[in-house]
Amino acid sequence: MSDDKDIIWEEVSTEHIVQDEWIDFRKTAYRFPDGNIFEPFYTYSRRDYVVIIASDEVGRYICVRQFRQGIREVTTEFPAGGIERKDGKQYGDRSEVASEDALAAAKRELSEETGYESDEWQHLITIPSNATISDNLAHIYVAKNCKKVSGQTLDDMEFLNVKLFTAEEIEKMISDGEFKQAMHVMGWLLEQRSIN
Repeated sequence: MSDDKDIIWEEVSTEHIVQDEWIDFRKTAYRFPDGNIFEPFYTYSRRDYVVIIASDEVGRYICVRQFRQGIREVTTEFPAGGIERKDGKQYGDRSEVASEDALAAAKRELSEETGYESDEWQHLITIPSNATISDNLAHIYVAKNCKKVSGQTLDDMEFLNVKLFTAEEIEKMISDGEFKQAMHVMGWLLEQRSIN
């Protein structure tokens, strides 16, 4: 919006604290609209990813259980994973390099993590994962009438179990604070709103 020019921050300097194959973790100084400069603001760059709210032919939702190192707990969540980049990097400006199509990534991740496939896909939303500190986008999809066609094909760093839940069970897990991925909960709420 044109009237937002008076609230935009100007980047003064950026230091790449960690820039390896996985992440670009940065410390940035900004000049505020009033002329004052403040630092540090810490942000990071990671690749975009997909989340798949998948249900089988009888309406059970396909979830995975896996250890999440950030909270040091095993969580229940929907299948999800990173969108592959042509340059093989895990971060960076998405306009500089062609990447795997988000829907193709969603189909691949569902199949690899669960062994399920679907012919009924709907894109729900593409949204910044955490606009305050990260530049990556979450692409949320719904896959219906999924059929089990194979076993899992997991990456070297993936250790997860597939579990099926009813909508009521997922609602209870969310209410009880046991479904702990924010983008997954948001996707669930959008999906439920679209069918009600």
